[in-house]
Amino acid sequence: MRHGCKVNHLSRTHAHRVAMMSNMATSLILHKRIETTVAKAKALRVYVEPLISRSKEDSTHNRRMVFSYLHSKEAVNELFREVSQKVANRPGGYTRILKTGIRQGDNSEMCIIELVDYNENMLKEAKAPKAKATRRSRSKKAEAPVAEAAAPAEAPVEEPKAE
Repeated sequence: MRHGCKVNHLSRTHAHRVAMMSNMATSLILHKRIETTVAKAKALRVYVEPLISRSKEDSTHNRRMVFSYLHSKEAVNELFREVSQKVANRPGGYTRILKTGIRQGDNSEMCIIELVDYNENMLKEAKAPKAKATRRSRSKKAEAPVAEAAAPAEAPVEEPKAE
């Protein structure tokens, strides 16, 4: 029974699971996107997001703590140099899981897990919002006072006085 145990064991021993999470986190940081099963991606998200939060403050202690999880100098350098600058003002939610379907061999649900700030296609959509359209048409009466109000704003021309 798993009373209160929130860790998905993924049918692996503790040592195998820790090594797998470390390798997957390193690959995610270096490649910015990896393809895996949904269960592994959800477990990886819980593993890697605290590391990204820790990378926002670049100190020797934080680098050593992250290295104890990743065991890769290249991944730690990439995380602290590039990834932390991209997510500097994001309060959380650094990863995105996109489901892609099922795997042919064993019918497992597959997905792509990626770092949010590195998907250029999604960033273009977020930067260029659509013009807001109303559901009902505006009446011409409502537009007329706006045009009239703009006309008197001009300074009146004074006529020369005849003496």
